[in-house]
Amino acid sequence: MLRDYLPVLLQVIVAAVFAVSALLVSILVGKRGRRTLAKDTAYECGMIPQGERQPRFSVKFYVVAMLFILFDLEIVFMYPWAVAYRDSIKHGSAIFWSMLSFISILMVGYAYALKKGALDFRK
Repeated sequence: MLRDYLPVLLQVIVAAVFAVSALLVSILVGKRGRRTLAKDTAYECGMIPQGERQPRFSVKFYVVAMLFILFDLEIVFMYPWAVAYRDSIKHGSAIFWSMLSFISILMVGYAYALKKGALDFRK
């Protein structure tokens, strides 16, 4: 039994030694460098940065991005369903109702997002 897990144990030991050695080397080498004003400024193609930073994005941007990912993944799950539904004769109704329940749960989430105003861009 121990012989089966020996490669896993060796990999864990090598990973731990690598992590500890990388941290120690970064601590030892990192103390040599000194911070200066030139090192701490932003680098923009060799030019001195002028003006203000980029403005922050609104939280709405991230909410819309997350909703897009959520509903985009819905389509990814529908392709294998369509193939399985087309090829299945015996379990066709069970597959259909399971996908209908999946879509209805997503529509409840979509209605909730609309109710909360997540997709209202005028605010």
